[in-house]
Amino acid sequence: MNTVPAKSSLPAMIVAVLAAISASVCCVVPLVLVLLGISGAWIAHLTALAPWRPSFIAATLLCLGLAFRTLYGPSSRCRAEGACVEPSVLRQRRRWLWIATVLIVLLLFPYVVGWFL
Repeated sequence: MNTVPAKSSLPAMIVAVLAAISASVCCVVPLVLVLLGISGAWIAHLTALAPWRPSFIAATLLCLGLAFRTLYGPSSRCRAEGACVEPSVLRQRRRWLWIATVLIVLLLFPYVVGWFL
């Protein structure tokens, strides 16, 4: 069995996390600042990225979908030319993908909780 590094899903996971952070920055940052005791009228101006939130959420979901497709799709273990990924490497990549997914869900929670109320 010939082992070679598989096409990495790390860039997709990084972009997904960054998009999730960007999507929640208008809600989370003011809350964190208030919890730290920082207040003022200028906090109201931190919502400048709010109109872009749906685009960031869409980018996050797209990147997560690509990462899941890469790691769980039919070609995740072996390629057409017979080169396979070591199972331990594949498990580690899948574990990091699930960790990133949980973090993204937690970051997007303030926005999507309104859909369920």
